[in-house]
Amino acid sequence: MEVQLKNQFHTFISTFKKKKKKMSKLQTIPSFTQLSTRVVRILGENPGKFTLQGTNTYLIGTGSRKILLDTGEGKPKYIQTLAESLKKLGENVMITDILITHWHIDHVGGIDSILQYTKENNLPTPTIHKRLNPEKDKITYQPIEENQIYHTDGVSLRAIFTPGHSEDHVAFYLEEENALFTGDAVLGSGTSIFETLNEYMNSLQKMKELTPGRIYPGHGPMVEDGMAKLDEYINHRLQRDLEILEILQKSNDPLTSMQIVEVLYAAYPRELWKAAEHSIKVHLIKLETEGKVHKVSDKWIINNNNYKI
Repeated sequence: MEVQLKNQFHTFISTFKKKKKKMSKLQTIPSFTQLSTRVVRILGENPGKFTLQGTNTYLIGTGSRKILLDTGEGKPKYIQTLAESLKKLGENVMITDILITHWHIDHVGGIDSILQYTKENNLPTPTIHKRLNPEKDKITYQPIEENQIYHTDGVSLRAIFTPGHSEDHVAFYLEEENALFTGDAVLGSGTSIFETLNEYMNSLQKMKELTPGRIYPGHGPMVEDGMAKLDEYINHRLQRDLEILEILQKSNDPLTSMQIVEVLYAAYPRELWKAAEHSIKVHLIKLETEGKVHKVSDKWIINNNNYKI
């Protein structure tokens, strides 16, 4: 059976590899970018295979009182860049509030360093807001409520609960620009991972209902056509369902989630496969709830009586 599986995988890989584009070189993102009259992007200085060019943090507002959205990992170079950016934006520019999209370390890791910076420079201590997640939160936050609006000079930011990538994930809608800060729910390039696919799909649809123009993502370049990007994300997930079902349909034997990954991600670096397997497992759970597949031990089988490619 092992030889048979290898032969099947060789056929699958040849088919699906043709459908996959090779990973392109990431676009260069400067440490400081004025994206609009209201929004400045400060790169988190933490590039990596999952953070892309680094975490995007944003200073938001037209006056001296800024809202900071996300804080990076707390890399020393980031804190230096943030301090220089505040000075560059004008005299007496300060951070009054920090909004956190979700609990992951590359978004909350800079909080302590920022608080230390404000204390050492005799600046007001920012109020930190986050959707509460008692199991993950390491500090006390001011809770974010659904549709809560945060104001500063020239800015109204509305909180939109968008679970899926994480249980506590929140996007923020910038009303004055019809723009959306999507955190890790939507990236500027590539796709995101998620904990619960049904919730994630609902959140994508929820963001689409806002009909945003521009998207300011948690990683990667700014997106000018937000609706097209959201459609791309929704269609990608639906297409992934179909690809998984096609692989299971063609296989004569049940397959593990990693065996499915070896087919779908054959053109991608192996170090990404573990994260990809998490995504595939969540897809399989969704397909199982829909009655399209079932699990036997650690392997998956298509329900041919209920689904046909």
